[in-house]
Amino acid sequence: MMGSSGSKPWPPKSDQDYRQEAQSTLGAELAARFGDIKLMVFDADGVLTSGNLVYGPRGEALKEFHSHDGLGLVMARMVGIQRAVLTGRNSNIVERRATELRFDSIKLGRFDKVAALREILEETGCSAEQTLYMGDDLIDLPAMYEVGLPVAVPSSPGEVLAACAFVTGASGGAGAVREITDLVLKSAGLYGLSLTRLVDKAWHPSSEELSSDDGTVEPGAESKE
Repeated sequence: MMGSSGSKPWPPKSDQDYRQEAQSTLGAELAARFGDIKLMVFDADGVLTSGNLVYGPRGEALKEFHSHDGLGLVMARMVGIQRAVLTGRNSNIVERRATELRFDSIKLGRFDKVAALREILEETGCSAEQTLYMGDDLIDLPAMYEVGLPVAVPSSPGEVLAACAFVTGASGGAGAVREITDLVLKSAGLYGLSLTRLVDKAWHPSSEELSSDDGTVEPGAESKE
């Protein structure tokens, strides 16, 4: 596919080039594991967000999400990678964000993360071996032990870091999720397809799906996308 000028290729690189980029970061063995992923499960606070909890007079008032993470999650959906959120806290803001991004499963207020993870696997039809779990704290460890590819952010406690196959360079809420979605898509040879669909109007969301400011959520519950 050519760019609008007719002189620039789109996607900019070949699938093989993108695979090599992933392998240069991960090594061949780990890149193969990333390429097998069919489901990505994310903790919320500290992974999808920075982990800061901002409270107002009526409780939690704000969470900040990163637009780069959001686009990566959209690109993953476009090529059939399923996505889920699993968090120990109840949060209308997280539920709204996950719904906007059309997550395949949303589990809120679940400290029993292993049981919740198994529910996600049943709902999505994915195996634990083909699942990536991304967490940042000790409560995530039992679920990390269950999956084929445990991933953490750099601020995680030592026990979590030691249990992970990969630790992101970016921090939670600041591009860590995008780092992972890019690596999964590039390792699987799907990055070029995701870019092709990204510019294809047939794959674009409706105006209703794009609308974030519908007045149904309390002020302060905004994202950066």
